[in-house]
Amino acid sequence: MSDDINIDAIEKRMIGAVNAMKSEFQALRTGRASASLLDKIMVNAYGAMTPLNQCAGINVPEPRMITVTVWDKSLVDTVDKAIRESNLGINPVGDGMMLRLPIPELNEERRVELAKVAGSYAEAAKISVRNVRRDGMDQVKKSEDLGEDDQKIWSDEIQELTNSSIKKIDEALESKQAEIMQV
Repeated sequence: MSDDINIDAIEKRMIGAVNAMKSEFQALRTGRASASLLDKIMVNAYGAMTPLNQCAGINVPEPRMITVTVWDKSLVDTVDKAIRESNLGINPVGDGMMLRLPIPELNEERRVELAKVAGSYAEAAKISVRNVRRDGMDQVKKSEDLGEDDQKIWSDEIQELTNSSIKKIDEALESKQAEIMQV
């Protein structure tokens, strides 16, 4: 065993790339209401960019409806504008301090577009995993106290982690694309 090669750190970084992709997938709209759709929306509240969930309550009362209850009446218009400009394709309907967000049915063209976006997220995750693999392989090559046999063992283990992570990414992508294309 070499002190230079930390296989747990390599594995943790690969798992991090997979988890980051999965969180990106949660923000993709599939035609059903989900509070996670609004996770990335930032609101200019009191002169600072603030996550929407820190200045409003978000609920999903129906499968095709999200309600956003803004806690400060002066922020209702700002929240409305932030949601409209978020490229989610959702138009809020104001009702006092509450905004109702009806989730429109996805048409076939939008479903295909979202499936491509999911594919791009998966490809970015694969690139991250490959970069971690390259870093790990570089550590193995630079380690002076490893013989050729040990280098081969470490390289094989890193490659195994890479293959496992890529497989998880492919499975998650396939699942998300099936969910998106489901009518």
